[in-house]
Amino acid sequence: MMRPVKKADKLTDLPNIGKTTAAKLEKIGIKGKKDFFRRDPYKVYQKLLKEVDPTLCRCALASIVGAKTGEPWHKITKKTAEEYKRRHPGHQWGRC
Repeated sequence: MMRPVKKADKLTDLPNIGKTTAAKLEKIGIKGKKDFFRRDPYKVYQKLLKEVDPTLCRCALASIVGAKTGEPWHKITKKTAEEYKRRHPGHQWGRC
């Protein structure tokens, strides 16, 4: 049985997460902030990329990481993209 999401647990209350990203996160089983904070943001991005949207760019990754760390996505895009490439050496970034 799925637990109801309380208003205070909405994904869109996180920084960098709008309705579109929240809907994508819900497709991989992340229903609220508590679910989101239990996961590694790089693994969340990888799962989204493989199961929901193969066109996600490095800006989307930065949005997800920033939602967890409280940082604006545009200030951490380069750093998060480098970390993702370290974890996934064969990955090629598309255009943002």
